[in-house]
Amino acid sequence: MTAIRGARERARADVTAAIKEEARRQLAGQGAAKLSLRAVARELGMVSSALYRYYPSRDELLTALIVEAYDAIGAAAEAALDATRGDGEPVARWTAVCRAARAWALAHPHEYALIYGSPVPGYSAPQDTVAPAARVALALIGVARDAHAAGALRVPEEAELPEGVRADMTTLADVLGGPGAELPAAALAALVAAVAQMFGMISFELFGQFQGVVEAREEFFTHTAAALGRQAGLG
Repeated sequence: MTAIRGARERARADVTAAIKEEARRQLAGQGAAKLSLRAVARELGMVSSALYRYYPSRDELLTALIVEAYDAIGAAAEAALDATRGDGEPVARWTAVCRAARAWALAHPHEYALIYGSPVPGYSAPQDTVAPAARVALALIGVARDAHAAGALRVPEEAELPEGVRADMTTLADVLGGPGAELPAAALAALVAAVAQMFGMISFELFGQFQGVVEAREEFFTHTAAALGRQAGLG
């Protein structure tokens, strides 16, 4: 009985993987807005009713793809963070994490566009996506947390922080719990701004906004990521 159950689970895993792979091909070919369960089923030689047993709706399939993409870019960022732990000054560590996120994005442009591009019409991301979506930011906050513990984080003046922003950062610190919770509100605000600008650079490059403006893109990204780290109080 156990062997039969194991074979069924493996078969289900294989079909699930095939569905997601075909869905990614559709994302690459025509974008997330046109993703269709019927089209996926047709390409896999399945009847729609069979596919619905795996993903009852387009939104559930989209959520699975989104979570996997967030987890993949997050894992790349965390690997870079771990590789520099105890070895390297804060700006270098920050830059390594940023470069890892960029490298993943360039290698997986359609998955990046799914999570950081235009919203998919009619789709509302569920709570399941929140933790995976935070992984890159938490890796970068981890650099700042280590620097703060070592006395190497330059914290902006708290008095200069608008009250609304201070309230937002206090809420964020509560949500973060361990990672980053001990960082002052002004430091968290600087980090949030730097993370947003880092993703903005990746998006500009990936979506063609640097065309005819920046050709030495890897050098530009590395230079600017380091500047963002210093802007966030590192180094």
